[in-house]
Amino acid sequence: MAVDLSVALKRWTAVVGQDRVFADEATLDRYAASTLPRAPRPLAVLRPRNREEVVGCVAAARRSGIPLYPISRGKNWGYGDACPVREGQVVLDLSGMDRILEVDQTLAYAVIEPGVTQGQLAERLEALGGALWLDSTGAGPDTSIAGNILDRGFGHTPYGNRPQFVCGLEVVTGTGEVLRTGLGHYPAARAAATFPYGIGPSLDGLFLQSNFGIVTRLCVWLMPRPEAYALFVCSLPRDEDLPRAVDTLRGLKLDGTLRSVVHVGNDLRLISSGRTAASLGAEGGALSTAQREALRRAAGIGAWTFAGGLYGDPGQVGAALRRLRRSFRPHGWQMNVVTSRRLDLADRVLPLAGRFRFGRQALGKLRAVRGLFNLNRGMPSRQFLAGAYWKRRQGLPEDFPARADPALDNCGMLWLSPVMPMTGEQARELLALVEPLFAEHGFDFFVTFSTVNERTLAAVMTIAFDKENEDERRRAEACYESCFGALMRAGFIPYRVGIQSMADLAGGSQGYWPLVAKLRTALDPDGVVAPGRYQPDLPAPEA
Repeated sequence: MAVDLSVALKRWTAVVGQDRVFADEATLDRYAASTLPRAPRPLAVLRPRNREEVVGCVAAARRSGIPLYPISRGKNWGYGDACPVREGQVVLDLSGMDRILEVDQTLAYAVIEPGVTQGQLAERLEALGGALWLDSTGAGPDTSIAGNILDRGFGHTPYGNRPQFVCGLEVVTGTGEVLRTGLGHYPAARAAATFPYGIGPSLDGLFLQSNFGIVTRLCVWLMPRPEAYALFVCSLPRDEDLPRAVDTLRGLKLDGTLRSVVHVGNDLRLISSGRTAASLGAEGGALSTAQREALRRAAGIGAWTFAGGLYGDPGQVGAALRRLRRSFRPHGWQMNVVTSRRLDLADRVLPLAGRFRFGRQALGKLRAVRGLFNLNRGMPSRQFLAGAYWKRRQGLPEDFPARADPALDNCGMLWLSPVMPMTGEQARELLALVEPLFAEHGFDFFVTFSTVNERTLAAVMTIAFDKENEDERRRAEACYESCFGALMRAGFIPYRVGIQSMADLAGGSQGYWPLVAKLRTALDPDGVVAPGRYQPDLPAPEA
């Protein structure tokens, strides 16, 4: 089919209006801005306001032969931002579909459109009295809830394995049909928002990490505010403490002591929360071991730090804290407990000590801990985006954290996100495999291990690079490719990938991806929705 963009733009204009169709250079530049070393540029941008307009955009795309690439808010930093997977696609920006359609305080759920942000829903819940909490990620208040869930993101609370706490998807397929999953396709269904499986085959999972359709609404379950909540933060002084900590945390997850997602970050995760390479005079390469040790001493941190939330009534939280102390004490690990009362007391006392070095250090810790305390009770913050600016020449923006957008601020970062069984030996093997590759290519090694469920650990590693340095961009790409290949060969398969790796997922799998391709053809025979998204290149079938 001959493709005529001008004809397609007229068709889309008839659907959404002239003020919501964009093909000017300034708009395309903004949507092409990426934290990746390089990324595809869209042909145009469409901004529908409702499901009916999405259906119309799909119909026009089918007639025109130009595929759409849907985004929720385009803040998929480190994985592709707002950029399509391939050239020749039109971005379908769903950020204008930002209605919170329902909040049920009795059954603890909200029905939302894809443009609803973490900050928006958190503010609505607070306005309703704060009886319900949102599980939040560290990506800040401006990011889409649906977008993260549809890429199988995870958060912090007992609801942190986020895809397990959604149901009732509304989806526009590549043929323009509207599908409602679970029980939602029965008009009289009473449990459409509370029973995810429906009757017959369960289809929700088909629309996560796929290009089978465009999700236009979903139901997300919310956490009732507990009677008591405390944050625990534990510091590990030595690098070699990590495997033992992983094994300890696994036991505490399996026996139910820990219900939240626990995040274990290395020293650079904390150091980069308030400093950048430029501010440390380390723009050109990675920090030395001596520099890192000096920074640890100055910040009063260890080689690793892990944190998580405890929730329940006062007796339950108290019992969990006693169990943690018994588990950590034999290893000599220092644990701090943070509650609202202790934070309020610190607010009054620490400013008086700010003139002394120990006071300044304590104030810095207080700011970081307060943000983490709030995040674990569903209050998102931009402060955790500071690490994205590590290699930005200009450092943190002057108005940070009031505003932050790593893509528009020309930050460079690539994520690697493999999963593994939750054992200390698995974590040790991963570090031994990947950390030397970072060093070989001249990059600081940022990593956080997260207990995404009782048996699985996710390792999120960041390659932070200077976007203004072409040599460093090339080295970042080479580092990523070396790490990605090594991880795949060793069986550390990612739970999520960036747009640059979606064509490279087929290697070694037996029959899985060909079946996925058949399902896609059934739902989108014309390839209208996001060609290439989680769609690996497959060898041609044998004759």
